[in-house]
Amino acid sequence: MSQRRLFYGWIVVGASALIICIGMGALFSLGVFLKPMAESMGWSRGAISSVALLNWIAMGLGSFFWGAVSDRIGTRGVALAGGLLLGLGLVLSSQVRALWQLYVTFGFMVGFAVGAFYAPLTSTATKWFTARRGLAVALVSSGIGVGIFAIAPLARALTSLWDWRIALLVIGDLAWLVIVPVALVLREQPGDMGTAAMGGAARAGREYSARQVVGAPQFWAIALTHFACCAAHSGPIFHMVTHATDQGIGGMAAATALGVSGLSSIAGRIGGGLLADRFGAKPTLVVGLALQAAAIPVYLAAREVGLFYALALVFGLSYGGVMPLYALVTREYFGEKVMGAAYGGVFLISTLGMGIGSYAGGVLYDRLGSYAWLYGGSFAIGVLAVALALTFRPPRSVPALDAVATAG
Repeated sequence: MSQRRLFYGWIVVGASALIICIGMGALFSLGVFLKPMAESMGWSRGAISSVALLNWIAMGLGSFFWGAVSDRIGTRGVALAGGLLLGLGLVLSSQVRALWQLYVTFGFMVGFAVGAFYAPLTSTATKWFTARRGLAVALVSSGIGVGIFAIAPLARALTSLWDWRIALLVIGDLAWLVIVPVALVLREQPGDMGTAAMGGAARAGREYSARQVVGAPQFWAIALTHFACCAAHSGPIFHMVTHATDQGIGGMAAATALGVSGLSSIAGRIGGGLLADRFGAKPTLVVGLALQAAAIPVYLAAREVGLFYALALVFGLSYGGVMPLYALVTREYFGEKVMGAAYGGVFLISTLGMGIGSYAGGVLYDRLGSYAWLYGGSFAIGVLAVALALTFRPPRSVPALDAVATAG
């Protein structure tokens, strides 16, 4: 393909972002359904939040599984399988009559399906770019923000018009109608289209095996930072709508605040990617994590809808800005060959943070009648994420000998 035409890598980026938009938007919609489900089924917020915990665990396991599979068979087949499973999980969730059924359909099926998207698609995007890689990964990651912005208000509107069951059914059908055909345009690497990566071939470096990646101290530094980052922001995101309605904010306005955070996270992701291309991933990550931690405790003072919108804007910029950076540092350290498995492993550990944060918020509310401990704990974990990010060491720029430890 001539470079004078649209570089196909950007088509891969756009398709990936759209798939992630539907998948992650559906995943986060559980926060919108939390209160309607609790009221109609008599389930506690803690019980429904435990579905989110299972959701994120299943997504993490799926990210590692699907990432390793994509290294072998390519991302297109993985995305197709994930789209089919996602639609099925959502449609079945609309028919549940018992909490354990929701655990299976939304908790496991939806979570495992969405694991087929973010880590494998992000890994694929890094293969198409050596120049402007930060922007490319940021655009893929922006699909999460678009999904939250679009799907959360859609879920709320459908629930208001009919009920949460119809809303889940519609979103499940949407997953099939969008993800399956869009996945067909994906290509694994530039050679599949007879072209080269934007910016030329990647710089030669040490090739790691999946086992060596897991044994490297830097893998755990990246993964634990990602874990703490997600544990810090997952509770405030998942319980944002419910906390706002508890403060007297209308249901649609509260769902819109969640949408605003998703929309602003798009700007954060793109801005974070551009800043990483210019200043490096590590300093950009440290600044973004510090801003995220600073925004969290302000939620305790929010009572008016305007402040909720302002907080959603700042919070979205911060948590959105850091999310693409973990893929970048993983790629810098461990290279292209096992990127699917390496980033899938990092993302697996991060999803445990997402699940624990969401679950803990519901349990703390049920036991203490307040979200104060959620926001206090999230702030402390956010500060820990900043400290962990400061431990990152520069990756080695030359191949290492096999006798040298894999910590570089």
